[in-house]
Amino acid sequence: MSITAERKSALMTEFATAKGDTGSPEVQVAILSERIKNLTEHFKDHKKDNHSRRGLLKLVSQRRRLLDYLKGKDEGRYQTLIEKLGLRR
Repeated sequence: MSITAERKSALMTEFATAKGDTGSPEVQVAILSERIKNLTEHFKDHKKDNHSRRGLLKLVSQRRRLLDYLKGKDEGRYQTLIEKLGLRR
């Protein structure tokens, strides 16, 4: 369910706005999206896992808050991130 360290570092280098960037909204949203994707795959086999489903809902709302923050700060960065990740809206 969790992502590997290699995948996380690959996401950080791909979405970083500067060298060594780990905390920008783009990086955080990319990591959250990867975790959400993994949990969604988990639920295809484990339909009654309600404890993990609660965690998934927390991740989705955290990603939504970060996206709303980014949209308020810089609309262009928000649009490019949405397009790169393939998220709707």
